[in-house]
Amino acid sequence: MATITAAMVGELRAKTDAPMMECKKALTEADGDPVKAEELLRVKLGSKASKASSRITAEGVVATYIAGNTGAMVEINCETDFVTKNDEFIDFSKAVAKLIAEKNPADLDALNALTIEGSTTVEAKRAELIGRIGENMTIRRFKFFKTDGKLTSYLHGTSIGVVVEYAGADEQVGKDVAMHIAAMKPVALSSDQVPADLIEKERSVASLKAAESGKPADIVTKMVEGSVQKFLKEVSLFNQTFVKNDKQSVEQMLKASNTSVQSFTMFIVGEGIEKKQDDFAAEVAAQVAAATKQA
Repeated sequence: MATITAAMVGELRAKTDAPMMECKKALTEADGDPVKAEELLRVKLGSKASKASSRITAEGVVATYIAGNTGAMVEINCETDFVTKNDEFIDFSKAVAKLIAEKNPADLDALNALTIEGSTTVEAKRAELIGRIGENMTIRRFKFFKTDGKLTSYLHGTSIGVVVEYAGADEQVGKDVAMHIAAMKPVALSSDQVPADLIEKERSVASLKAAESGKPADIVTKMVEGSVQKFLKEVSLFNQTFVKNDKQSVEQMLKASNTSVQSFTMFIVGEGIEKKQDDFAAEVAAQVAAATKQA
C-alpha cells in the first residue's frame, strides 16, 4: 500500500477544496493515485450535491455583464445569506452572466450545457460548488440583451439588479434611471403598459375600500377610478417622481437630458419564492422527544 504523505493530501485539497480527512481517505482508497483520488472525491461531491438539490433556495445574488450593446443579467439562488458572500459563489455568478452575454443560450438547459472555465460545463461547476460549500444552488432565471442603443446596469448590493436600454449622450443619466428603478420598483415604463391583472387587482381593493365609505354609487365610482389612476402613476416609471430631484418626474428629467428609455428589466433575489419558515421550538421539541424515545 502506498504511503500517503501530508504533501499529497495538501495538493489534493488545493485541487478540490475537500476536507483534509476526505482527501486522505480518497488517496488511501486510490492507493496514492492522485488522479483516481480526485475522481473519487468528485463522485462524493456530486452525491452531496444531489442530497442538497431538494432544499429551498430563496437567497442568492444577481449578477450583470455588459459589453457594448450586448449584456446579460442572471439570478443564482442559494439557501442562506452566508453563501451570498462566498467569493467562489460570487465569481461563479459573474462568470455565468458573462457567458450568457457571449453565447445567448436559448434557455436554462442550454445555459447549463455551456462550457465554463475550460472544459467544465455550467451544470458540473454548479454541482461542484454545492459539494464544496454544502448548500443547494440553482440558476433561477436570466436575460440576454442586445440593442441598437445603449445598455447600463445597476446593482443594489447583490440582491437587486437592473438593466436599462436607453438612448442619449449622457451615460450618467442611464445609470441614474437604473438606480431609480432599483429604489422605486416600477412595473412598466408608462401607465398604459401596466399589466391588466395588476390594474384589476388594484381596482378590486379600491372598490372594497370605497364601498365601506357609505357614499353614493357615483361618488364610489369616482373614488375607485381616482385610486386606480394614483396607482398607475406610482408604478409607471415615466410618471414617478425622480429620486434625485423631487421637483421632476422621470419623464421630465429624461426630456431635459435629451434621453429616451426603451426598456428595463429588474431582478429581485428570491422574488416569488416561498421561503422556508423554521419553527425552532418545534425542532427542539422533536429532538427532545427523539432522545427520550431512544433512552
